[in-house]
Amino acid sequence: MKSIYRLLVLCLLPFPETAFTQEISRFNPDTLQTIQLDDAVNIQAQKLSVETFINAIMADTSFYSAFRSMKKYDFIAEHRIYTFDKKDKLAARLYRKIAHMALAPQKISYLVKQDSGKVYKKDGKYQSYTVELFNHIFMNAYQSDFGKSSPYPTEDSKSKTQDKNSGYKDKLKTLIFAPGRPVKGIPFIGSKTEIFTANMRQYYNYTFSNATYLDSIPVYHFKVALKPDLSSWTKDGLMIKELVTIFDKRNFEILGRYVDMKYGNMLFNFDVQMNIEMSYLNEVKLPAKITYQGNWNVPLKKKEKTSFLILHKNYR
Repeated sequence: MKSIYRLLVLCLLPFPETAFTQEISRFNPDTLQTIQLDDAVNIQAQKLSVETFINAIMADTSFYSAFRSMKKYDFIAEHRIYTFDKKDKLAARLYRKIAHMALAPQKISYLVKQDSGKVYKKDGKYQSYTVELFNHIFMNAYQSDFGKSSPYPTEDSKSKTQDKNSGYKDKLKTLIFAPGRPVKGIPFIGSKTEIFTANMRQYYNYTFSNATYLDSIPVYHFKVALKPDLSSWTKDGLMIKELVTIFDKRNFEILGRYVDMKYGNMLFNFDVQMNIEMSYLNEVKLPAKITYQGNWNVPLKKKEKTSFLILHKNYR
């Protein structure tokens, strides 16, 4: 039970179920608010297929590499974090404005650090275990240890000496950076992330569109979504409800990803949406926006609801 609790807190970050503040209302429900959809892609004319996009998603490593690359640059990061009580009222708000300096030794400094509400326990730890792990994971993204392990699982990738926290972080990396691959070690969930297997494809529709990102970048908008005519029982058993991937037409690298996941059983339930967007500095792809929204609940633990908005800007 303890491992389930920790992993769910890592992976399933909560969603506010009512309108709270102007900042929260800006969280876009679909990938890439700055994208403009054009027309459906003529697959035959452009020699594209479902397999083209699926193979690219499964083979891609550039999305994760972008997070590793950002440590080489100076940039500003803004974190907006909200937690909510069981009545969906705002319980705590955290705001961080962080300057990252890449010159050795790397340095992180807080330009602004504001907290309000029930943020900390008496022992100084965060009230929300979700926030505690968020701080661990994303602050590590600005430092060298974020890149020590790969999110792409292999048979021999798990070290016998790997501690539990590292294992949880690796599972989260797989979920975000390698969708479609199994996430080992999560009871009743591991295989449900393999949405591109022959058996799972019967439940999903695939759509392609031409689009424009950041007003100038030509992209493909590839959407995998549950078929609308599935029974409620079948839909409830499928964890990934929607996966949207944005491909740069010029190099077929991934510029954006949105995933909508929902699942429940006797041990736990969750409902989460995650969104990651990239931008370019010259020819280098770097993270620009990350949002997590959702809720989770496990027996004997307080239900946690949290929303995160992370912005990276002023790369140089």
